[in-house]
Amino acid sequence: MSDNSKSKSKSLPTDITSLHEMVLSQAEQIEKLENTLRMLQRQLFGPKSEKRPVDSRQGWLFEQDAPAAEEPKERTTTVFEHKRKANRGRKPLPTNLPRIEKVIDLSDEEKQCACGSALNSIGEEISERLDVVPAKIQVVRTIRIKYACPGCQGTEDEAPTVRIAPPAAHILPKGNATENTIAHIIVSKFCDALPLYRQEKIFKRHNIHLARTTMVDWLLKVSEQLQPIINLIHEEVRSGLCIQVDETTLQVFGESGKTNKSKSYMWVYRGGPPERPAVLYHYDPSREHTVPLEFLQDYGGYVQTDGYCGYDWIDNETHLIHLGCMAHIRRGFYTAAEAIKNVNPTSANSAQEALDYIGKLYEVEAKARKNGLSAAEVYEARQQLAKPILDDFKAWLDEKGNATNPKGLLGKAVSYALGQWPRAIRYIENGHLHIDNNWVENAIRPFVIGRKNWMFAASPRGAEASGNFYTLIENAKLCNLNPYAYLCHLLEQLPKAKTAEQYLALVPQHLDPQLLSAGNSMA
Repeated sequence: MSDNSKSKSKSLPTDITSLHEMVLSQAEQIEKLENTLRMLQRQLFGPKSEKRPVDSRQGWLFEQDAPAAEEPKERTTTVFEHKRKANRGRKPLPTNLPRIEKVIDLSDEEKQCACGSALNSIGEEISERLDVVPAKIQVVRTIRIKYACPGCQGTEDEAPTVRIAPPAAHILPKGNATENTIAHIIVSKFCDALPLYRQEKIFKRHNIHLARTTMVDWLLKVSEQLQPIINLIHEEVRSGLCIQVDETTLQVFGESGKTNKSKSYMWVYRGGPPERPAVLYHYDPSREHTVPLEFLQDYGGYVQTDGYCGYDWIDNETHLIHLGCMAHIRRGFYTAAEAIKNVNPTSANSAQEALDYIGKLYEVEAKARKNGLSAAEVYEARQQLAKPILDDFKAWLDEKGNATNPKGLLGKAVSYALGQWPRAIRYIENGHLHIDNNWVENAIRPFVIGRKNWMFAASPRGAEASGNFYTLIENAKLCNLNPYAYLCHLLEQLPKAKTAEQYLALVPQHLDPQLLSAGNSMA
């Protein structure tokens, strides 16, 4: 035996009880590591969706309002004496697209029948195909006519000798790009996730040498001029009953006191009145609680978050009501059920029980949406249907919390659910509230997709500009506006805005959609 082995054997306990405790401790550690490995494998290689089938057995409060179950009917189209299934795979092309007609006709000789009579037209057969024309690039030449008096040559008064119309107001007065070009660059990067270096190559294919540094300079200058609109959207988010908050990482170069590899954050706030929701993206180097604290200053209402400890301060604010997220509770049980189903069926079945409770809660929400219930009716449905489920689920959690290993995946899911419970059940207090934080998480998704392409922000100023552009684009989407058409309109009208009313009219939630050009409006 080596000296190293001898030294290890001497450190082992000699009594059986201590050895038993050591073996059990190591077995518990091994199980914990195996569970973590399975969880990571599922996250990397398993399905991402957490959707579960809806349980049609769940009762409904407003039975007289619920639609009667019907047998699915096949759509059919009559063709002479037989019927065939309608084509479900091809949808008609939008009616607002311009049509170019090409008529294919018979020759004069083919219009003659063999009997000598001329053929009569009895109808026509029409087919449509989508025709995509590559982007058209053109130059807009602005010509201002100069005038001078041929008689006195301007000597009779103090007016200028030569008169000329003033130049039009532009978002970049000294730039050589139109507002449409700037809107195209913004939408390509922040809506279609096309980095500027790729846009540079696309322009080059059209023999346009537009350096990405020039585009960066344009975007930074435009972002600064958009701040009045961003401030109004900020207030729009704070004008509703509830604000949902979430954050995601962002790499920013050149931050003071931080390395380029440090993490910064894009904070996302979603709120506003139910009939006109709004979302705001805000860059900050920190993930500290001071960031949402500053945003929520003087705000009174519900604040919905996940279980990140950086939001715990909300519970101590008298003017705020902390609302939790049932989706995050569900996620823990879903992870446990999937990761341990083949090694610990008993615990996996327990996790499945929790998912069944949560599934019933979501079924109440789904039926409320399907039946178009008012906020008052949603409140009533939650009180009579969701509350008993929540009571049963809480009793189940209390029982499992006393009998489950807190270090296992199931134990962690139970502990998280119990810790979040007071926040998670508050959604039943008001029919306008949501059961989860998914809406703001969905708002983060476009930013995350873009981040995979452009990777980082080259400066804090660039990160702030990114937040502004995402704010405008995602609010346009929320209002069913074409982001490109909206930005074209905004960039054209913003330099002309002088009053508070004129600025407010440029916010997506207050914009008249008829003002957008017909060619760029949302189909």
